[in-house]
Amino acid sequence: MLVIAYNQAQQIGDAVRSALAQTYQPLEIIVSDDASSDTTFAAIEAALAGYDGPHRVITRRNTVNQGISAHLSQLAQMARGELLFVAAGDDMSAPERCERVVACWLAHGRRPDLIATDLADMDEAGQLHERVSPTELDGYRGFDDWLAGRPWLIGAAHTWSRRLIERFGPMLPGAAAEDQIMVLRAILSGGAISLREPLVRYRRGGLSRKRRYRNVDELVARMRQSNRYGLAELAQLQRDADIAGIGERMRAAMAPKLAREQFIHAMFEADGTRERIGLLMRSAGVKPGLRMRMFLYASCPVVYAPGIWIKKVVRGNRR
Repeated sequence: MLVIAYNQAQQIGDAVRSALAQTYQPLEIIVSDDASSDTTFAAIEAALAGYDGPHRVITRRNTVNQGISAHLSQLAQMARGELLFVAAGDDMSAPERCERVVACWLAHGRRPDLIATDLADMDEAGQLHERVSPTELDGYRGFDDWLAGRPWLIGAAHTWSRRLIERFGPMLPGAAAEDQIMVLRAILSGGAISLREPLVRYRRGGLSRKRRYRNVDELVARMRQSNRYGLAELAQLQRDADIAGIGERMRAAMAPKLAREQFIHAMFEADGTRERIGLLMRSAGVKPGLRMRMFLYASCPVVYAPGIWIKKVVRGNRR
């Protein structure tokens, strides 16, 4: 189990205790703090204090924040098991999670390279609500299926085969999440399947929640961050496709999205209004509406301030 944490001092104890409660043996648990600025690592140590159970436990922390993709890749290379369970620091795994997933993997002849379970929606108080069922993965037989409809996923309920790391190597740093990357790797290898049991308690309000921006500067900062994430994911998908021998097909399929992300990056990095106007006029491969919006965000973001203020007022009235 790869238990990753970042600034989750209030929740990480529950995540660690749920890992220690796993019924499957033998189990190695790696609990890793990605250079949190709060007391997350102290909370990890407190949750593990006095543990003398059957599992092998390793604790560690990064000196510099690496982000999810690089952090998980680092732990995957450290781990010794055939199956690698992703466990987010604000979620909880049901005690039988590892046992049920291993049984499923063995029943399929150790063939699948990724197993995704369902989840149980959990509020911040720990109360369980409705079941969360991501896209069924069993029908994805190859690249064509993935292109036809990229699945909706929650990586915190994924288990990988070590083969994915051995074949494709560690993930490139910079991606916001690993779920789409690892599922594509699995589809291109031994396959990805779904286990329809809610074995992960998925906490509302965690790091993966959708955050509202409070002003124009915050909106632009998040937009630029999303652009960096998008470019990093595209680079990773292309590299993995090259390894799998379908590089040209991926390049053709992702060309429109890559053009958009590169345009957005260039617009925000441009040196002055004249350069931005040039980008606006010559980027014919990008839809005109997007070009104009990005030009305004980069050149005169204040025009969006009234809309943000109205949204804040509406939200306040609803509350």
